[in-house]
Amino acid sequence: METLVPTRVLSTRQMTAPCLCVDIELTTDIPGIPAPDALFGATSAWLLVTVHTEPIGSMVVEVPPEGLTGEQINAAVNEEFAAEIAVRLDSAGTSEYAVPAFLASRQRILSRAPNITVMVCTRDRPERLKTCLESLLGQEYPNFSVLVIDNFPAGDKTKAVVDGLASPLITYVLQPEKGLCRAKNLAVEMAGDGIVASIDDDETADPHWLAELARGFSDHPEADAVAGVMAPGELETWAQVWFEQYGGHNKLRGFTPAVFSPQTAHLQSPLYPLPSFGSGGNVAFRTSALNRIGGFDIALGPGTASMSNEDTRVFTDLLCSGGTVVYQPTAVTRHFHRRSVEELRTQMLGYGVGLTAFYLSLVLDHPRCVPALIKLLPKAYRDMFGREGLQSSGLPPDFPADLLRVKRRGMFIGPMSYLRARAAATRSTREAKRVQ
Repeated sequence: METLVPTRVLSTRQMTAPCLCVDIELTTDIPGIPAPDALFGATSAWLLVTVHTEPIGSMVVEVPPEGLTGEQINAAVNEEFAAEIAVRLDSAGTSEYAVPAFLASRQRILSRAPNITVMVCTRDRPERLKTCLESLLGQEYPNFSVLVIDNFPAGDKTKAVVDGLASPLITYVLQPEKGLCRAKNLAVEMAGDGIVASIDDDETADPHWLAELARGFSDHPEADAVAGVMAPGELETWAQVWFEQYGGHNKLRGFTPAVFSPQTAHLQSPLYPLPSFGSGGNVAFRTSALNRIGGFDIALGPGTASMSNEDTRVFTDLLCSGGTVVYQPTAVTRHFHRRSVEELRTQMLGYGVGLTAFYLSLVLDHPRCVPALIKLLPKAYRDMFGREGLQSSGLPPDFPADLLRVKRRGMFIGPMSYLRARAAATRSTREAKRVQ
């Protein structure tokens, strides 16, 4: 009997570009991975591991010159996630005809599926948008609709995509005022009372995405928001690999469920979003909760001088107002990271600008939080600038220092950027009222 050669498991910092993104469902036959020569030179693979469609984790493996067989991958995955796999397979029942517990619970959720309005806010990215919308039309969920908010477009390409799909589930809406938060606030207003989910136009949704967001609300009726995992859709360039090494969109949260509320504030302050509470590209809100906090701050986010962190502000506002945010890692989307180094550099700048813009927005709107923020400064400094801090401890030695510097540069200009964005928002609001 031929001995099975063990698969080498890599840390995230050992990923190389290109890196394959592979889904591994353990209840089906696992396909092998061909030799790198047949895969454009990919010598590593990022695996999303599921059992009965339930994501249980991710791992990175080396792809050797001869490739990997399905048996090798299966052995590596079973060793890495032995405990998680055992629990799920044991819960499948003793009869071969028994429905696994996870799938049975999903059936119960689908039988009483709440209506969900999905908002896709976009601007002049028709190719990505079409792929995103096609994934939404493939949702295995019986009660949803989609609002495509075309924000400050340069032409009619977005409308052409929606018209071309010709689905009664999708409604096109024009938002002529620039700013992602303006687009989101319009979507929330149009959604009315209920649940509104958000996905970015450069993502695709797992077929069970909406069902798993609904699971979060079903398991936690007190939840104001349920956020899922944004897994990488491709890791073909070094820019995409570097972004994933930096933390991707899950920011060290991984596949461990979590509930944040006033009762957990002693474990992680609602004023300190690291690890992240969730991401705006994979989240669902109760519209009543968003209305309670006044919606999204139109002086934050893309389309403003603040550039980002509008989602962070919403999570913080919900938690500070006594609300509950649930991190539901079974709700999965795939995000297609920026492919070029220049695009990634701009994104990192935006993260830096948005971070300090977010904090200034808190100080201006809620000055009573200042003493708590001051207490968090030592921890923030260690995590942002220390070698073993949360932001840099997992980075490889050759991670481009320029990307870290550009983010820190953005942090210095963030406060002034927010003041400019806030002044612009005030002017536009006044002009709109005069027109009315």
